[in-house]
Amino acid sequence: MVEQPVSGPLTRRQLFQTGGATLGAAALGSGLWMNELAAADTPQTASSATPNKSGFRYCLNTSTIRGQKLPLVEEIELIAKAGYQGIEPWIREIEEFQKGGGKLSELRKRLEDHNLRVESAIGFPQWSVNDDAKRAEGIETFKRDADLIAQLGGKFIAAPPIGSHGGDAPMVDLFALAERYGKLLEVGREIGVTPMVEIWGPSKNLSRLGEAVFVAVESGQPDACILPDIYHIFRGGSGFDGLRLIEGTKIPVFHVNDYPATPGRTEQNDSDRVHVGDGVAPVDMIFETLHHNGFQGALSLELFNRSYWEKDAATVLSEGLKKVQGAVAKALGHS
Repeated sequence: MVEQPVSGPLTRRQLFQTGGATLGAAALGSGLWMNELAAADTPQTASSATPNKSGFRYCLNTSTIRGQKLPLVEEIELIAKAGYQGIEPWIREIEEFQKGGGKLSELRKRLEDHNLRVESAIGFPQWSVNDDAKRAEGIETFKRDADLIAQLGGKFIAAPPIGSHGGDAPMVDLFALAERYGKLLEVGREIGVTPMVEIWGPSKNLSRLGEAVFVAVESGQPDACILPDIYHIFRGGSGFDGLRLIEGTKIPVFHVNDYPATPGRTEQNDSDRVHVGDGVAPVDMIFETLHHNGFQGALSLELFNRSYWEKDAATVLSEGLKKVQGAVAKALGHS
């Protein structure tokens, strides 16, 4: 529940905004589970890779090796060689590939040849802001980003609260966010790419797991889904028990990482993230919960640790995958 400053008795809308996120989580965990029947025919529950005991797929968000400043084609080679099944590139990397004369058809073939699936992508369209003009521009940016991903065979894309995340940004009404996300879903549906509501822990808006769930539920769209992140759930102050209320098929991608015991929660930033199992996050409980709730999407390793950027990229990739797979095996009791 998100604490809201009030000067008198709660209005009906305030009550929904403070308690509705919790109710929304329950809805994703119960009422919307019926969408699993439709989801069975979508890429989020099917994989071209050989199934493993967990049913999870392993993906690499390219931020993890951003500091090595490698071209996208080289990243693809290394990610595939390390044993990942998917990749989560940043839109700017794809655009840089194009600016260098590369064709998306060639990039798609390269991905397919390496058995790498584009699980998601990271772009920053301002879909959540109150400014009508900026939001309209953000929709156009989203269209371009989604089209790039569609041409690479991808089906999902992150939808973070960019533009409404800064400390000086106004608080955005959750019902307004839900309506805007619903429109984003409609646009994405025409292209064939589904935006996932992504929480950002330090953000002024959509910093908590329950808020993302609320927006997804109140969008009123059957393909609404969320993109959680271990670090961001912690950084925003949400508890991990909330994951127990969310149907696994409504999480196509889950960003995995870990966080240290110090500095304190509100002092940590992206660069503090560490490999899974090297911090104090309850990763056993997280992976066990995901498995119990029917999650069979992609665990995407997303780190921004500058000390890792100073290492050989292949070493970072190999170590990262080994640690994620080891944590999953431990959580689920696999040898």
